[in-house]
Amino acid sequence: MSHVECLIRDVMSAAVVTIAPSAALVDAALMLRGNSIRHLPVLEGDKLVGLLSDRDIQRCAPSRLIPITEEAYNSVFANTKVERVMTRDPQTVSSSETLLGAIALMQQAKCGCLPVVDDGALVGILVRGDLIDVLQRLLEGKTAARAE
Repeated sequence: MSHVECLIRDVMSAAVVTIAPSAALVDAALMLRGNSIRHLPVLEGDKLVGLLSDRDIQRCAPSRLIPITEEAYNSVFANTKVERVMTRDPQTVSSSETLLGAIALMQQAKCGCLPVVDDGALVGILVRGDLIDVLQRLLEGKTAARAE
């Protein structure tokens, strides 16, 4: 398979950590940190309803420049639901689309990831790190697809 024919399914991350829209922001922050990731697809049942990034969480943090107790600071995260700050109806791609098309979409939309949805179900996520991995493999003279 040439790099031009490379499909999203060949390079996406299939193991996806997700969260419910009703979860507390503190739980989302812990999931992101604990899994060393920056994006959480938000699922209501099996349906993708949103996307939460580490930047979304950072935007919700009270400024440390104003006087605020540690308890008040932490309560913001404990009492705010994911659905309040997530990006609703995020841009998605199918696993059968070309990687080149996904890269163009990510550049145009200025987004760091694309949830991969097939037949209405989340099957993976394509993040910028996946693209760097592909680039590294190609520069090493290997195939673009991940080795199974």
